[in-house]
Amino acid sequence: MLADGQFFFGHGFGAEGLAVAELCFNTAMSGYQEIMTDPSYAGQIVTFTFPHIGNVGVNPEDDETADPVAAGMVVRWNPTEPSNWRSTERLDAWLSRRGRIGIGGVDTRRLTRAIRHQGAPHVALQHSRDGVFDLEALHKAAKAFPGLEGADLAKDVTCAQSYRWDEMRWAWPEGYSRREGPGHKVVAIDYGAKRNILRCLASAGCEVTVMPATTTADEILALNPEGLFLSNGPGDPAATGEYAVPMIREILDRTDIPVFGICLGHQMLALALGARTLKMNHGHHGANHPVKDHTTGKVEITSMNHGFAVDSQTLPEGVVETHVSLFDGSNCGIAMRDRPVFSVQHHPEASPGPQDSFYLFERFVDAMRARADSVPA
Repeated sequence: MLADGQFFFGHGFGAEGLAVAELCFNTAMSGYQEIMTDPSYAGQIVTFTFPHIGNVGVNPEDDETADPVAAGMVVRWNPTEPSNWRSTERLDAWLSRRGRIGIGGVDTRRLTRAIRHQGAPHVALQHSRDGVFDLEALHKAAKAFPGLEGADLAKDVTCAQSYRWDEMRWAWPEGYSRREGPGHKVVAIDYGAKRNILRCLASAGCEVTVMPATTTADEILALNPEGLFLSNGPGDPAATGEYAVPMIREILDRTDIPVFGICLGHQMLALALGARTLKMNHGHHGANHPVKDHTTGKVEITSMNHGFAVDSQTLPEGVVETHVSLFDGSNCGIAMRDRPVFSVQHHPEASPGPQDSFYLFERFVDAMRARADSVPA
């Protein structure tokens, strides 16, 4: 049920219950499990434009966090029997066990057109095996949803306490392996961090300590890090920025360590440097988004997931736009002119290219190495 009164009947699967959230669509042809467990989707229900959702099942290795975070999923065809050697469970059983609702048999093309033309709507999604629904109550619930503007959701998905991370990227045939030996000490601020981002940092040679979203500059600097990483996450960046921006500014004022941000971390850095963010009509959600890197002239095929964007017209002097979306010209990256401080809106860890954007992790490590080499012994 959309807040404007449009409603769609379909076939429920997964958990029974009611979810009220913002509705977005994702155009990726793979990765539905990673999408459902991406903390950046907190407060959202995902419409998948690709019809074959559930066809490869699910497995514990592909979770981006411990439990699904997206409130529900909308698909064209009901999930089929999985056909993949890595599958350990059916999607519908996994959703039911994890308390998430799915609805199939919906005209997702029509729904996607509505989202594109009208903006991301507020919706209520209900699954009831007896097929009895109170449409008036669902309409009221959808209209009552407060929306994501002004919502600080990072506090809901961040870790409760700091921890170390040493797992590296998946590789054939051994799967995930552990990083060994000394590395560059990095503090990663968890605004809703995906596990594969942390794996990429470890694979690039980082000793990673993950800390909660509300961590202070003093707590970070007490670890004597060589670099600071700002993770992805959900919600309105301006709301999370109430406590994140002062911390970032203090780090920039008190130290010269490299800083790297992704997605919400990109927006946090932009706000800390003096720019502004804005709510997009329907956002970018997919794995086929072309982004141009102005520093090299190359075009990368990227993964995107954001409903807010940095307003490039508000970037202050000394901060340059490094990446731009070739779909709509929106900002996808910034950097300080005279310091190793940079960030991107897209997700280099999601491997849509599949390796087009991994250089960003290497750039971060190179900056830490250069800083270490410049310090007198």
